[in-house]
Amino acid sequence: MTAAPDTPLIVNALGELHNPNAALDAASRLQQAGDELVVDARALDEARASGLTAVTITLGYVMGDQPPFRHTLDEISVWNGILHDHADRLLHVRTAADIHRARREGRIGVIYGFQNAVAVGEDLSRVRTFAELGVRVVQLTYNQANHIGDGSMAPGNRGLTPFGRQLVEELNDQRLMVDLSHSGERTCLEAAALSRQPVSINHTGCRALADLPRNKTDEELRLVASRGGFVGIYFMPFLTTDGHPTADDVVDHLVHAVNVCGEDHVGIGTDGPVTAIDDLDAYRAAIDEQVAERRRAGVGAAGERPGVVPFVVDLRGVDQFRRVITLLAARGWSSTRIAKIMGGNFLSYAARVWPTGSAPG
Repeated sequence: MTAAPDTPLIVNALGELHNPNAALDAASRLQQAGDELVVDARALDEARASGLTAVTITLGYVMGDQPPFRHTLDEISVWNGILHDHADRLLHVRTAADIHRARREGRIGVIYGFQNAVAVGEDLSRVRTFAELGVRVVQLTYNQANHIGDGSMAPGNRGLTPFGRQLVEELNDQRLMVDLSHSGERTCLEAAALSRQPVSINHTGCRALADLPRNKTDEELRLVASRGGFVGIYFMPFLTTDGHPTADDVVDHLVHAVNVCGEDHVGIGTDGPVTAIDDLDAYRAAIDEQVAERRRAGVGAAGERPGVVPFVVDLRGVDQFRRVITLLAARGWSSTRIAKIMGGNFLSYAARVWPTGSAPG
């Protein structure tokens, strides 16, 4: 099944491609690489039904006690197996052309991305290794500081380390996206100024609308866009200071980002799945426990607290992208601008950064 010709190409710059309900249902739980990850028929059917063309998934080390490099290689292997098992429905995206191919063939493009570059360690040659394995997005930091730079919750806001500057240069050499989501303000500004290739903030909000550290200032947004980069707006609780945003808040952040960056540099990076949570009460209890664990580990973000779920409640399920499109049209946006926001801008940005060619399978 290929996409309808009038459906805009939809690329989620950071999302999830699994069934989150399986982790709440012990009877259907699958264990892969020690983690709960269920890419089942429901997840794939609903991703397709949503109109999704491609999505950047998070794999590899983000936080915790696992050895970062080994854990990351293991998760790449897991996803390679998932793509092999569902080759008729999924396509590993290595180039911008592969996103077009996924749409043409009615498959979902899967982009391998990191949300923490700690797995590089002190060995820059690992960047080439990850590139050869098909990783295409490398986020420099998570919320905390690492040996590359300060994250959004690091109190010092110290920017890039000397090694971090070397890493940005190596990511440029390997034609990988430098993703500045979760970064501290100085880390973001310094990396965007240093990078020879355009950089991205694949999932964020606008701090001018909600003054929280996970959101980006107009200065950061403007600099990234001015150098040919990309900014993805998430469907996350950080869009409002009370932690309970609605779909209209998502649109407000998209409107503000376009006003700051221009309509050619903004898109979506939901930071969530297409498949909706079936039992919200059970999920809220699980999330409250996770929030407490993240706080104890020192990796939580301001705005995470009990009772706050990591998505926009009225933007769940297979209609989330269509609802955003409808709301943007109601704001007077043209179909051309909407198509850019929903996927065209990420595709253009990928073409500016990634190597050319096509995936073999």
